Amino acid sequence: MKVVYDSFEGRYSDNPRALYERRFRSSSRDSHIWLCDPDHAAGFPADVTTVPHRGAEAVAALEAADLVISNTHIELDWAKKPGAVYLQTWHGTPLKRIHNDVLWAPEGRLATLDHDVARWDYLLSPNGASTPRLRDAFGFAGRMLEAGYPRNDVLSSPAAPALRARVREALGIADDVTAVLYTPTWRDDEFFADGTPNVELALDVDAFVREMGPGHVLLPRLHYMLTNRAEPVDREGVVDVSRYPDVHELYLAADVMITDYSSTMFDFAITGKPLIFFAYDLESYRDSLRGFYFDLEPLAPGPILQTSEQVIAALGDLEAVREHYREPYAAFQRQFAHLDDGHAADRLQWLYEQPTRQPELSVLD
Repeated sequence: MKVVYDSFEGRYSDNPRALYERRFRSSSRDSHIWLCDPDHAAGFPADVTTVPHRGAEAVAALEAADLVISNTHIELDWAKKPGAVYLQTWHGTPLKRIHNDVLWAPEGRLATLDHDVARWDYLLSPNGASTPRLRDAFGFAGRMLEAGYPRNDVLSSPAAPALRARVREALGIADDVTAVLYTPTWRDDEFFADGTPNVELALDVDAFVREMGPGHVLLPRLHYMLTNRAEPVDREGVVDVSRYPDVHELYLAADVMITDYSSTMFDFAITGKPLIFFAYDLESYRDSLRGFYFDLEPLAPGPILQTSEQVIAALGDLEAVREHYREPYAAFQRQFAHLDDGHAADRLQWLYEQPTRQPELSVLD
């Protein structure tokens, strides 16, 4: 079995990484190749076989593969060989509208991405709420696999406490410091603006450092599409983790998350740690720029705030946040984390053995 993996256009992360590592531990019969962005090559273990993400080697690997596993569109010109199988895991529970459902996209963009959708054989869904939205958004006519996300298995693993300690040590975060993970999503108008300008953090970093003091550290994590579009934040009290290989290790290292409309909210909620929503452009993002699949405000498992000052105040009283949102948080987990039991990767191992057979899990034709 020749298997090719791609995550976020050439990174060692996410669902493909979790599936690869689960398989690699249990079988040596397969040939595994990763598409690798040279800018993120340092995130790959030395024993992982890679080819450059762009170019002839990547195309050759994809066209020779028996199984392709990716978490986003592979925007290369390649032909899937007869009998090969392509699993698209995608990369999050959608709050914001995607693909055919977006309110706006550059001309021709969706048609280009549809070339990749046409290659997919299976589309993975993290939960029951996502299944119909993902199918409809992509116009996907193949099989939906409602199995949960392998990348989240680590969050329920017995090894989670040790991994948390290791990651915090690597990032230089002391045990008595509150680590605040900040995961803003991308904005279409910023990304596709003429001249590809740099993107700056909306959160007032200076105010965070000044008000929160040495007992807190900010961990900014930009969306993967913006990693090369912003200058790293390099100052006391801040550790820029935008290039850290896998965000799920950061979920364990963090004590609280600030986000906006990012799908990271759904994964982080598995941990039970506090969530704070810095939604400074909520109305324009929801009503004009991208659109939502559901109303965030009544479902949010944490406060929805408009200013940096409000965010900093909430960080200063996390116990009040926990108490006030205890019930909404539990309801959010029931709706979106019902398959996050630590065994999603196990449920997908049949793909390596008989990828064209009828799987023994929830499949929606």
